[in-house]
Order: sequence, then structure tokens, then C-alpha cells
Amino acid sequence: MAAKLYMFLPETAYLLMGLVLFLLSLPKEQPGGRVYVWALCLSLLGVAAAVAGLPQKGLIFFQAYRVDLYSQLFKLILSVAMFLVVSICWPLTGVERRYKPEFFLFLTTCTLGMMLMVSAVELMTLYLALELSSFSLYILVPLRSGDNIDIEAGVKYLFIGITASCVMLFGISYLYGAAHSTYLADILEKLPLWIHQPAAAIGLLLTLSGFFFKLAVFPFHFWAPDVYQGAANQVTTYIATVSKAAAVALLVRLTSLTGGTSLYLSYILIVLCVVSMGLGNLVAIVQKDLKRMLAYSTIAHAGYILMGILTMNELGYSAAVFYTVAYMIMNFAAFMVVVKLASQGQDLKISDLAGLHRRSPLLALTLMMALFSLAGIPPTVGFTGKFLVFAAAMQQGHFWLVLVGMINATISLYYYLMVIKAAYLAEPETEAPPLVIGMPTRLLNYLLIVVMAYLGIFPQQVMTLAENAVKQLIWGS
Repeated sequence: MAAKLYMFLPETAYLLMGLVLFLLSLPKEQPGGRVYVWALCLSLLGVAAAVAGLPQKGLIFFQAYRVDLYSQLFKLILSVAMFLVVSICWPLTGVERRYKPEFFLFLTTCTLGMMLMVSAVELMTLYLALELSSFSLYILVPLRSGDNIDIEAGVKYLFIGITASCVMLFGISYLYGAAHSTYLADILEKLPLWIHQPAAAIGLLLTLSGFFFKLAVFPFHFWAPDVYQGAANQVTTYIATVSKAAAVALLVRLTSLTGGTSLYLSYILIVLCVVSMGLGNLVAIVQKDLKRMLAYSTIAHAGYILMGILTMNELGYSAAVFYTVAYMIMNFAAFMVVVKLASQGQDLKISDLAGLHRRSPLLALTLMMALFSLAGIPPTVGFTGKFLVFAAAMQQGHFWLVLVGMINATISLYYYLMVIKAAYLAEPETEAPPLVIGMPTRLLNYLLIVVMAYLGIFPQQVMTLAENAVKQLIWGS
């Protein structure tokens, strides 16, 4: 019994964290600093629990919950990302004072739901975990103080999310009708026998729609620009980083059920990949708001990740996992700069970056490094991530798809350079005072810059870990 509880260690840590934060949210008046310290310390303990649980393996909860290197790796990624997001939440501007304890509580429950998702190997367990994380985000988005743009964004997010959830349930009914089981192990045995039929590919595609929604893949992308702009900057940072990892984990797990034999599903994923890259990059060019631009950039990067997933082989899946880690790092770096610049929680126009290199050379350097990485300029981690997914697609014979991806990467360079130009070359209309950032923020900036460069030049360790995790996913029992 103790061994089984130890396999559930990361989830237990976040469950206890949620309980502590719930108790802290009960008093009417709660000092914001106290809640923040609790959230920061407990999220760090969550990282330690995820590290301790990394070597665990086994099946628990009536074989509906699988613990292996693949699931534990993503739990570690989720816990580290959660800790980083919490670390930039002081002071928590942009969220009403009375809701600050609830803010950290729902961040925790959302992360817990995503951890449950990556280990779930039974469809209803998977769906319930998805809903736990989704409803936490539905609550987080409207918590922003100020104008009513957060309410509009929250309503759009809720309605589109509910639609995606309904479509996913419809797809699950297809899978259940074919396999007569909701366990992925049973579906894995029977799916290759009928996956060549269009109806089977459609059923799996509809099931995947819930994760396309979280990843902001076309046509489930409509929420992204409004939610990115309307939510508090810290919430946007969380949505742009943590939720993407869980979506990729499930997309890889579910597409691996086909054994790489479904041409129909492959063709559909190619279309979604091309449209997501093209739409995201072209619309991002005309954006003036920085968060909306990064939202459309997210849609484009979802297409790059799909390029690795649609290969449906070990190399492509490993490349997609590596790209997800890379995307989280460089996207977090960009949004961290947004959080620090928008000291009152306001939205930032690209023009507001004028003179940043004088106000804070370190933040300007971090932003430039993050945008170069998002654009795929060597030797950053973004370049290596794109190279790996392009190489995986090329190996499967998707030459034209890789060509489209390279063209889109070139297009994206334009609007990323426009942001860098604003930060380094544009002159502000009125001279703003220098930005004073504390030592923890400085250390975090140095760390992000080093990691983006180091993983771009030396990706072997992370890639090997991703390969080992994916190998267990595909060939494990």
C-alpha cells in the first residue's frame, strides 16, 4: 500500500498544497505576502516530490492510472513550470486583492488536474482530469481587476472549452463503441484493426479535440488572442506554458494508439499543422498588442509541435516532447518580461517597449533571447527544437510540409524582430524611469538566458530523456 502511495507522490503533494491554500482562503482578510510565501514554498516541495517520483513505475487505481517515465517526466515539467509561474507572482498585480488566495488555489488544482491527465490510461478518468484543469482555468481568467475585458475573455474561453469538451465526449463514444472498453490498453489492441476506416480516424480525431483546444490548434484557436489579452498577465503566463505541456503529453499518448498506421489521421493532422502555422504567423504580423501577438505565435508553434506528432513514430514524438520543453522555457521568458514591465498589471503595446534597453538592459536581453529562440535562430533552444521536428517529418517523407514550416519560420522572424526593434531602437515619446528588479528576478533572468543557449547547443540530455520516456510509452506494457 505504501509503495502505491509513493507512486502517487507528486499528485499527493499538490493535493495537500491545494488543501493548505484552501484553508488560507477562508478568512475574509488574508495578507497577500503570507499566501504567496506558502504558495512558493509548497510549489517548490511539489518539484521535489516530482523529482522523487521520477523512477516510479506501475499501475494503480484499478489499472486506470499508469505511472511510468513518460508520465513522471511530464509531471516534473508541470511542477517546474508551476514553480516558475508562482515565482513571478509577487507582487500579484492585476488580480483583485480579495481573490489572491483563490488565485494560487486554482493554479494548484489546475496543475493537479494536468498531472492526473498525463497518467490516466482510462478515457473517463482522462476526461474528468481534463475537466478539473479546464474549470480551474475558466475561474482564473475572469479574476483580473479593472475593466470588463476579463469577463468577455472568460465567457469566450468557457463556451469554446465546453464545445471542445462535448466534441471530445462524442469522440470517446466512437472509441468505446469500437473497443467496448474505456481502457487505453484494450483500445490499443483493437484500434489497429479498424483504424484504416475513416470513421475510426474521425472518432480518434474528435477525442483529440479537447487537447487541440488546450494547445490552441486550428480550429480550436479562437479563444487564444482574447484570453491572452483579457486575463491577468500571470494567468496568461500559466496558460501559455503549463497547459501546453499537458496537451502535448495526451496528444502523443493517444495518437500512439494507432501504431502509426492511420493515413486518414495523418492527413488530417497535416492539414491542421499547415493551417495553424500559416494562420498564426500571418495574423501575428498585424498585431499591436504584445500579448495578442504572442497568442497568435502560440497557434503557429502548435503547428510545429503537430509536425512531430503526425509522424507517429518514436523520433517524432521525442522531438515533439523536446520542442514542448523548449517552447515552455522561451515563452515563459517572454511573458516574464511582460509581467515585470507591466508593474500595474496593464496590457502592453509593442510600442510600450521603446527604450527598454536603457530602462533595464537585462530584461531587454532576456526578451531578445526569448524572441530569437521563438523565431528559431541558432544557437538557441528554439532552433534545435525546430530542427528536430523538421528532421523527424523529413524522415517520414513530408518534404513539402517541412518546406511550409521553414517558410512560416521565416515569416515569424519579421514580427519577432519588430518587437526587438521596439525594445532596442525605438525612442519613447516620454522618457520612463529605470526599472529596478530584485536579485531573485535577476538570477531568474540569467538562468533563463543560460538555459536557452545551453539546450540549443547541448540538447542531448533532454532529448535522450524524451526518447527513453517515449520508448516506454510506445513499447511498454
